[in-house]
Amino acid sequence: MGIDLELHSARPARNNWRKSRATLLRSYGHGDALADALGSLQLLGVSGRLTAVDPYGNTLMNEQEAAAALREIDDLMQRCDNERQLAALNDLALMLQQCAATRGSYLWFAGD
Repeated sequence: MGIDLELHSARPARNNWRKSRATLLRSYGHGDALADALGSLQLLGVSGRLTAVDPYGNTLMNEQEAAAALREIDDLMQRCDNERQLAALNDLALMLQQCAATRGSYLWFAGD
């Protein structure tokens, strides 16, 4: 199981991968490490925007949701137990910041 993350300038075309590339600004694929870090929140019963990310499907966040999720990152980083997860969360924090600062943008969490 893994989660890839993409930052888009506008709502991406989720049913057409080729069309979705037109709005793509940046992507990264920490995959398993990001899924593990976010999944640990769900197992612990932690509530928040990041626990709503579906590791098996697609989750979109607009800039307001990204700003809310950004406030959850510090707590999540303190719960991490390995370097791979911390690297994934650092990149996630950067992309959440970029999304929150970019009007009309979206983060696309693409699960397996």
